[in-house]
Amino acid sequence: MGSGKSTIGKALAKLLKRPFADLDHEIEGFFGKRISTIFETEGETAFREKEKQRLGVLLDKNEPHVIALGGGTVCFHNNLEEIKKHGVLVFLDTSPEILFNRIAKRQTQRPLLKNLSGEALLKFIRDTLEQREPFYSQAHIRISNPDAKAETLYQYILDIKK
Repeated sequence: MGSGKSTIGKALAKLLKRPFADLDHEIEGFFGKRISTIFETEGETAFREKEKQRLGVLLDKNEPHVIALGGGTVCFHNNLEEIKKHGVLVFLDTSPEILFNRIAKRQTQRPLLKNLSGEALLKFIRDTLEQREPFYSQAHIRISNPDAKAETLYQYILDIKK
């Protein structure tokens, strides 16, 4: 939801010399539909099932890689446990205000945000982060710097592996 998962994930994968996957892109490519279309035509429950399926495929790969997850991925099914079992989970902790500014700057196709703006959007972001915090707090690494660079994250991961 605008925290920089894809941008930092790509850069981190390059530093680690690992393949990169964006879960949303994997879902869209495999099912041949945009995330927004899946939400609109099939609903969130169907989307979360598709998300779990594609996540399982990515986690089962034998080769270590970096995956950018959707913001809600860890909150459904047993995704959180599976992710933590297979690797290092990183939470890019970004304030609601920064997320609001990033999201508001560009027209979004995000299904949960598409009809929101102004104070309604900011309230939705705050409420969503609050609901997801019990899941996010279980990450192996929490980066609270909204301007964090992949190099910083890379160093955290190296430190954990020691």
